[in-house]
Amino acid sequence: MNNRLLRQLGLLVALISLYAGALAQPPRGPLVVSPQVNADKTVTFRYQAPQAKAVELSAQFEKAPVAMTKDAQGIWSVTVGPVKPDIYPYNFRVDGVSVMDPANVAFFPNERFKASLVDVPGDQPLIHAMRDVPHGSINYEYYPSMEGTTGSVVVYTPPGYDQSPSKKYPVYYLISGTTDTEETFFKVGKTNLILDNLLAEGKVKPMIIVMPYGNIAARVAEQKGGSKPADPTVRDGADAVKRANDFTTDLVSNVIPYIEKNYRAIANRENRAIGGFSRGGGQTLRAAFSNMDKFAYVCAYSSYLSPQEMDGNFSPIVNKPEQTNKQLKLLWVSVGSDDFLYKGTVEFMDYLKAKKVNYKSLITDGGHTWMNVKTYVAATTPLLFQP
Repeated sequence: MNNRLLRQLGLLVALISLYAGALAQPPRGPLVVSPQVNADKTVTFRYQAPQAKAVELSAQFEKAPVAMTKDAQGIWSVTVGPVKPDIYPYNFRVDGVSVMDPANVAFFPNERFKASLVDVPGDQPLIHAMRDVPHGSINYEYYPSMEGTTGSVVVYTPPGYDQSPSKKYPVYYLISGTTDTEETFFKVGKTNLILDNLLAEGKVKPMIIVMPYGNIAARVAEQKGGSKPADPTVRDGADAVKRANDFTTDLVSNVIPYIEKNYRAIANRENRAIGGFSRGGGQTLRAAFSNMDKFAYVCAYSSYLSPQEMDGNFSPIVNKPEQTNKQLKLLWVSVGSDDFLYKGTVEFMDYLKAKKVNYKSLITDGGHTWMNVKTYVAATTPLLFQP
C-alpha cells in the first residue's frame, strides 16, 4: 500500500470519528446570554425552557417575582430596572421550582440553594469593583479541626505579601452568616477587592483576612457520614450558644494557631480583629467577649447579643466598662433599618450605652443583605489596627 493511499485512509478514519462523535453529542439549543446588563442599568435575564408553562425572575432588587415571556425558540426573557448598581442574588422559578441561571457562572456560595449573582456596575467604580490597582491573593487552606475533621478557610493576603518575605501583618478574622460558607465574604462580599481598592487609596493598613466556615456541627456531621443538623430555632438558645462556643473553640485552638504558623501574622491581640455577619456576628461577639486577651477589634454586622446573655455570660464586659473600653480599640455594631434583626441590634446598642461600654455604630438603609455587608466592611476596615 503506497503512502498516498495510507494518507487517504487515515483522513477517512478521522472523518468517520468526527461524525460519530457529533452523533453522540446531545442536541444544542440556541446560545443564551444571561444576565445582560445594559448601558441604562436595566438588566435582561433569559432562560431556555421550551416545555415550561411559566417562568419568573426572583431577584433581591425586586419586591416580588417578575413574570417572563417565551419566544419561538423556547427562551424566556424579561428586562427589569434600571437597577441600582451593586451585586445582587437572583434565580428563576420554573413552574414553581427555584433554579439557578445555567448561563451564569457567578453564584452565591451557600449550604442550601445557591442563587446566581448579577453585578450592576456604577458609572464610577464602586468600592467592590475590579479596578486597575495592585491586587492581593486568595488562598484556600485546610487545617486539622475538631473531632478529627478537616476545616477549611479562605485567606486573603495583601498586595506585596509574597514580595516582602520579612514583613508581618495584622489579621482580621471574618465570619459569614447562617448557611453561608467560607467563600461568601470572598465571592459575594468581594472583601478582597474592597481591601485592594482601599489600600490603593491609602485608607487601610495592609492586613491578612481569614474567612472561616462557621458551621462546625455541619462539617463534623458531613465528614463523619451523618446528616447536617437543622439550624437552631432560637438565636440565643442553648443549642445556638453551644454551637457558637464550639466555633470559638475551633477558632482559638485550631484556626488561629494554623494561620500564625503558616502566614506571617503578628501574633498578639493588638494585631487581631474579629468580625462577622448575622450568625457570624453573634459568633464574633461571643468569641471576642470570652477571649479578651485575643482580640482588640470587634465588628458585629447585623447581629447582637441579648441583655440576658450579656448579663449571664459576659458580666465582666459590662460590669467593668472602664476595663473593657481600655481593652477594646474598636467595638462596632451596624445594621440596616429594614433588617429583621434591627430591633434586637438597636436594643444591644442601647444596652451598651447604658452600661457605658464604648462602641461605634452605623445604621444603613436596606435589610439583611450582602449589599449592606460590603458597606460595613468598607466602613470598618479603615478603623482596624490604627494607633
